Amino acid sequence: MSIAAVILAAGASRRLGRPKQDVTLAGETLLQRTIRVARDASLWPLIVVSRANGDYANTPGSGSPVIMAINPEPDEGLASSIRCGIAAASSHDVAGAVLLACDQPTLRVGHLRALVEDEARTTGSAYGDSIGVPAYFPVASFPLLLQLRGDVGARKLLINAHSVSAEDLALDIDTSQDLNTARALLEPDSVQS
Repeated sequence: MSIAAVILAAGASRRLGRPKQDVTLAGETLLQRTIRVARDASLWPLIVVSRANGDYANTPGSGSPVIMAINPEPDEGLASSIRCGIAAASSHDVAGAVLLACDQPTLRVGHLRALVEDEARTTGSAYGDSIGVPAYFPVASFPLLLQLRGDVGARKLLINAHSVSAEDLALDIDTSQDLNTARALLEPDSVQS
């Protein structure tokens, strides 16, 4: 059985002021980068949860076919995107799914592989003082994910979960300052002294 990647890309990017999914960093959009890393970690199917009017819904250059799952209620918050993506993953023969944000530019293949080492165990990413995404959920936890509501995501399901440390994943692109930090890290030649 395979393990799905559910890439959450239906957010409004209000703090950044433009769709973060389309932000280019080191030659690829944040969404393309997330798809590529998930593909290289052998996750399949690759499910991208998008807004109906998202200009990024067609991801040219990602190098992998993706399944688009259009979130009919993106303004409810993160839980609606998780439900939408997990519903799409449920229609495939999968052992579980990794929930991914599309705004973590330091995401690595090795980290995703470490999350899914035990297909029966929920495993999150430890950074800061919490456990968050990317996070792996076995198929047995899909009913709990489908019950989530609001803008809180699956964090409460990760409180006592196994975790893999990844402090660099604390960098996510929410503001222009975050983007500048990521550019300095990933595009050092483009940063002027």
